[in-house]
Amino acid sequence: MDYHVALVTDVAAALATSPAGLDAGTARQRLAEHGPNQLADTQQKTIWLLLLHQLADVMILVLLAAAGVSVLIGEAKSAGVILAIVVMNAIIGFVQEYRADKAMEALQKMAASHAQVLRGGQPQAVLTAELVPGDVVLLEAGNVIPADVRFLEAHALKVDESSLTGESGNVEKTVEPLPPAEYPLGDRLNLGYKGTSVTNGRATAYVVATGMGTELGKIAALIQTAEVVTPLQKRLGTLGKRLSVAALVVGSLFFWVGWLRGEPWEDLLLVSISLAIAALPEALPALVTVSLALGAGRLMQSHALIRKLPAVETLGSVTYICTDKTGTLTLNQMTVDGLYEVPAVALPGLGGRNALLTALALNTDATCDPENQWLGDSTEVALARYAADKDYARAALEEPFPRLAELPFDSERKCMSTLHQTPDGVLVLTKGAAGSLYKQLTSSHQADLADLTRRVDAQAARGYRVLAYGAKLLPEMPADLTPAAVETDLLFLGFASLMDPPREEARQAVAECKTAGIIPVMITGDHKLTAQAIAEKLGIISSEEELVLTGPELAALDEPGFAAVVEKVRVYARVDPAQKLRIISALQARHQFVAMTGDGVNDAPALKNADIGIAMGIGGTEVAKEAAAMILLDDNFATIVQAVRHGRRIYDNILKFIRYILAGSAGEIIALFCAPFFGLPVPLLAIHILWINLITDGLPGLALAYEPAEENNMQRPPIDPRQTIFADGLGWFILGIGVLVGGLTIAMQAWSIHRGLPHWQTMAFSVLCFSQLGMALAIRSRRESIFSLGLLSNKPMLGAVVLTVGLHLLILYVPVCNELFSTQPLTLAELGITVAVASVVFWVVEIQKLIVRRRGAAVVTQPSSTSV
Repeated sequence: MDYHVALVTDVAAALATSPAGLDAGTARQRLAEHGPNQLADTQQKTIWLLLLHQLADVMILVLLAAAGVSVLIGEAKSAGVILAIVVMNAIIGFVQEYRADKAMEALQKMAASHAQVLRGGQPQAVLTAELVPGDVVLLEAGNVIPADVRFLEAHALKVDESSLTGESGNVEKTVEPLPPAEYPLGDRLNLGYKGTSVTNGRATAYVVATGMGTELGKIAALIQTAEVVTPLQKRLGTLGKRLSVAALVVGSLFFWVGWLRGEPWEDLLLVSISLAIAALPEALPALVTVSLALGAGRLMQSHALIRKLPAVETLGSVTYICTDKTGTLTLNQMTVDGLYEVPAVALPGLGGRNALLTALALNTDATCDPENQWLGDSTEVALARYAADKDYARAALEEPFPRLAELPFDSERKCMSTLHQTPDGVLVLTKGAAGSLYKQLTSSHQADLADLTRRVDAQAARGYRVLAYGAKLLPEMPADLTPAAVETDLLFLGFASLMDPPREEARQAVAECKTAGIIPVMITGDHKLTAQAIAEKLGIISSEEELVLTGPELAALDEPGFAAVVEKVRVYARVDPAQKLRIISALQARHQFVAMTGDGVNDAPALKNADIGIAMGIGGTEVAKEAAAMILLDDNFATIVQAVRHGRRIYDNILKFIRYILAGSAGEIIALFCAPFFGLPVPLLAIHILWINLITDGLPGLALAYEPAEENNMQRPPIDPRQTIFADGLGWFILGIGVLVGGLTIAMQAWSIHRGLPHWQTMAFSVLCFSQLGMALAIRSRRESIFSLGLLSNKPMLGAVVLTVGLHLLILYVPVCNELFSTQPLTLAELGITVAVASVVFWVVEIQKLIVRRRGAAVVTQPSSTSV
């Protein structure tokens, strides 16, 4: 039943109740039927389930298997290192997941614990959880509404619904049924919602929905969905499976080929495990997590707090940013943009003062404290501040024109009047919606209505909120202080045009979004014309093909119809929570990657289901913050664009790390697998491979996270979420460099053995290590030379390379390390040869980048061949 369009008597009949409330027996029966008035959490996980979830990754399972086999064949050192990596990664993942999913707890905290109800005509306090449909609740200022209700009595009742609807003003409630139509939550003026707060007055109301049937419950159901998987998580998941399969295939193939050749199975098993370990970059999960954490730290400096680490790289793939208007794109500060004064209107008794500015200053409840802080409704403050800036301060004017009485604003007549004493009589000042004020004008001003209406409509069409002013002078204080008696025969003074102005930095950020191939979309609870005007000023709407949809218009579209236009819509006005979710789903179905901002409880489902949810840190509710992956500490749209810039850099750097670590792993596999086919012994031991994967890969790989952004990273399209990790030439690079590294290692091994050098294994091991360090320096940019970048442009990388070289020399020349890592000291000549051979990788990558730069320059300078 649509309770907001039904008479109170019909509501009572539908709920089988009365103004006296339910009797105790009926209440117990309905509690058993409907269940407790609580929000259910269907996704709660135990700590043990969270821990087990961290071990469910394919690559982790293969590593655990490798550790187990290593123990069986006596390689306890290798097993210990592998297990340490697995444990560290599990702890990091557990902490992140345990802290992330707190949205349901925040929703639960919004509910009141007790409620005042009428049972059998007698008031009594009951637990909120025991409320049932048909109960009659008693509400007063300060109460949290305990369930969804339909008001049957209301006395000066105002409710703060901002957390649910996103609209900041208190809503004046009524008991009258609304005309049949489609209404968003914020316009259902005779309903109250669970979790919202009574700010003024008192009321009696029927409970119409409890628990998960309330609007708050519907939101709770919407946020209980699986976590959105980020592009990197998908790619790393696919990569982990492929690498695991490759490790098993390569290891098994090597074992069976050796078995057929008659080699001892113990040695074959050890080498097979070494191959499997080489194929699995053990440090990858932990180092990606650490890289994301470092990126999150940098984002914090830009006023963006990351709650869920994978969101850091998600920013690099964003194609749509769906953002709220108030406070994010605008200043959240209503401002008078201008006045229109009716010419030749003079009021006696004002002493030559401007009548319209006098009305702005006196007809208001806004005040300015001694510290020059304005207090009151945002619209009232804007009007009073504008007048004060013109030297028409309220406090100064109330001395000669003291207020005698006030007729407060109400939603039916949409006007407010104040009465003031003047030397010539009692001055009546009335402000309100222009359409309401027209009816109260004198006959002399009725003739000007066509012109006034045209002017007001023109301002409204530009998105302004228009408040009109009228006045009259009475000889004395009227005996009948009612609107019908006071607000008549008014002279029209003019009107004020108000708007929450757009942020200047938001305009620039929108332009930067478009340059980067990201489409900004405004989703607001505001009215269509206001939203459209702001969007045009900010550049969100820049052509006639870009559409504006309201909530009711969106509801009228079926799924195919909406899918056909969703990528053209730039503004959504007056939408409800489910519609926000529908917008996100429609964009995601079109393979778009969506960032969604929000601050209210109504935004939580959209924040949870977006590819990256962004909550407001200043004005956001706890529910919104818990559901989001990122929190804007300054509630500024420009900060989102800064975060995208950081996200792209972080994603680029993770790809560089993956390029580095996989090319090195490919080199290890080729060296281990191919050496026996050339009649050579296995060049590396399992402990050598672990050293390379953890130290040689790990330290420089981590330093890549500090790499500055590539030039023009915000002048290219977003990363396509459907791309594989090997796209854009990455796979060929890994294969090519892997063959080169593996070939150099085998060549070093063969040459050393041919020359009868006893340190051949250590030399092969060193070539592998040093070649990867050279690669780490060279791949800092996909295009620019290290010599133009400079070694000091990434000091952590320089430090990591120096430290890794130092650690490698340590295991070469310290006797204890020789025994632990099965290495031997090299002569100065041998060390020089290994460094020289390893440097080939560095020079090959630099030459490859030189070719890329020259090809790029040729494309830029090539003259156009367009025919005329």
